[in-house]
Amino acid sequence: MTEIPLGTLFGLLGLLIVLSAFFSSSETALIALNRYRLRHQVQSGHRGARLAQNLLAQPDRMFGLILLGNNLVNILAASIATVIALRLLGEAGIWVSTVVLTAVILIFAELTPKTLAAIYPQRIAYPASYVLTPLLRLLYPFVWLINLVASGLLRPFGVRPTGVHVDALNRDELRLLVKEGGRHISLNHQRMLINILDLEHGTVDDVMVPRHDIVGIDLDDSWETILQTLTQSVYTRLPVWRGDIDQAVGLLHIRTVVTRLAQGRLDRDALMRAVRSPYFIPEGTTLTQQMLEFQSRERRMGLVVDEYGDIQGLVTLDDILEEIVGEYTTEGGTRQKLIRKLEDDTWIIDGAATVRMLNRRLDWDLPTAGAKTLNGLILEQLESLPDGHTCVRIGPLALTIVDMADMRIRKVRVSEVEADEE
Repeated sequence: MTEIPLGTLFGLLGLLIVLSAFFSSSETALIALNRYRLRHQVQSGHRGARLAQNLLAQPDRMFGLILLGNNLVNILAASIATVIALRLLGEAGIWVSTVVLTAVILIFAELTPKTLAAIYPQRIAYPASYVLTPLLRLLYPFVWLINLVASGLLRPFGVRPTGVHVDALNRDELRLLVKEGGRHISLNHQRMLINILDLEHGTVDDVMVPRHDIVGIDLDDSWETILQTLTQSVYTRLPVWRGDIDQAVGLLHIRTVVTRLAQGRLDRDALMRAVRSPYFIPEGTTLTQQMLEFQSRERRMGLVVDEYGDIQGLVTLDDILEEIVGEYTTEGGTRQKLIRKLEDDTWIIDGAATVRMLNRRLDWDLPTAGAKTLNGLILEQLESLPDGHTCVRIGPLALTIVDMADMRIRKVRVSEVEADEE
């Protein structure tokens, strides 16, 4: 090697440093690839992505090849640098070459290329895969031998490096993934995706219409009262009972009787023939499960019952869909507005509003473990039936009862309280 011109040695040294940078950046880029974006691009037919996925499918071979190449070029670079230093500086050049080459490799073959690979993994990993794949075939015997030794060292620890690991995300990780991808997803779509993930946490008790607010037809009422309910109802579906809601007869879709009703030919017998058998839902059923049940049973409304068979409320498919897409105008658009914001940045809220809905729409953090409605939450906090305009503080919110009737809280005024306020 003493006969090789210095210019050639410097050229070889520069080439080896470039190769070292290639192996270092390839390793970082392949590891930094987004696995889900990679799978999507593989399914889209991207050849570089497919090659990268094949390399990542067998990490022991990939690391064996990269480390073999990286160490080989680094050791060869150190040998050439030593020869150059000896020819230029004599024996003192050995220490100089060690210090200088270490700095050069750290900066130009490790730190800089790995930083670029971490920032732009796709731009480096995919082109590198075109080089690493045939190189792996060429050097496979050496890689296999290295992996055999390494596997023997790992086997006592129960590690199987050749296994393919499937990345699985739990619900919280999926929420974070949706939020981090917010710049690629519109705010409304992002909110709906998160609501879908949160649907499993909610139950029918959270969204049902409470028993005392259910509007329906009592067959024990006079025929005139029944006709008045049918003609004045803003709902398209009504539960039907006899005497008491616990004696539910079924569910009526007004569309099935509207023609007879308009022609004045509707009677009790025709009404009863149009009533569909009742559909009961156990309380505590998750919203996800109930949405699937509605779909499989081809139903849109059900009555929620407790363990004793007593009806606790009524839930519709629209109530569940509103948990995903937010509130929208339904049933003729006459639904009572539950939340009204005042000019002094306070809110007047209906006591029947659900805690989950308030947390979602107003970004509050009211407790959801116990009571389902604002009325129930205040009673739970007070532990007694209030008299007058009682005020209770929950976190940073002050809730003042504005209106009560029939032993229920009808309206509540909510305002935010500063941390240092009493």
